[in-house]
Amino acid sequence: MLYSKIEGSGKPLLILHGFLGMLDNWKTIGTQFSTEGFEVHMLDMRNHGRSMQSDDFNYEIMAKDIYDYCVGHNLEQVDVIGHSMGGKTAMLFACTYPEKTHKLIVADIGPKFYPQHHQTILAGLNAVDFAKKPSRSEVEDTLSEYITDFGTRQFLMKSLYWQEPGQLAFRFNLAVFNKKMDEIGVALPEDAVFNKPTLFIRGGNSNYILDSDFEAIRKHFPQAVFETIPNAGHWLHAENPKLFHQFAKDFF
Repeated sequence: MLYSKIEGSGKPLLILHGFLGMLDNWKTIGTQFSTEGFEVHMLDMRNHGRSMQSDDFNYEIMAKDIYDYCVGHNLEQVDVIGHSMGGKTAMLFACTYPEKTHKLIVADIGPKFYPQHHQTILAGLNAVDFAKKPSRSEVEDTLSEYITDFGTRQFLMKSLYWQEPGQLAFRFNLAVFNKKMDEIGVALPEDAVFNKPTLFIRGGNSNYILDSDFEAIRKHFPQAVFETIPNAGHWLHAENPKLFHQFAKDFF
């Protein structure tokens, strides 16, 4: 079963992180909701964080992971927030198991196909040679040769941990991602529909959800509404957690 951190009590709220992330990325917002009448379940997705490592990696199996988690924790119906890869997983979960889903919030991702665009990040991650037992600063130095954005590097460094004394490793399953990268951009099935309240929150500086996508989104999510966080990119919940939380709280 997926690894999780559970905080608070009340209505179950599941939070699903994005590609190469982990549940800690949502600690600020998750903790806020845990004081506002929600039992917050922040999850590590398959092949991420402390959850299971597996050669199986696609949205169908990740949506089933969420269903199995709900069954395992006796959660009859849940609200869900999902960002990027977690948002696509949340969409498919809601469409596949509508009886389990009450309300859905999708952060900066749409149901459409996205061409592969993580090549530079993967090249940087693969350039790290853990056999040489690098220090944390040496790992970051290697990443900086490929990834110029400081925030992106810090995001990736969160998944760095001491596997044993003197030996660092990434928590995510880089070997599987190298083989299964095309799965990240796969579109939602054409016949997938979730006819309950759904909020899409996008970053004003992000191009993941365009105005021209709204019509196609509403074919899958007829009750979809949209909010935009100004001056925020793809990691909108980290760049402006206060406004993200406000939009989500108002919707719930």
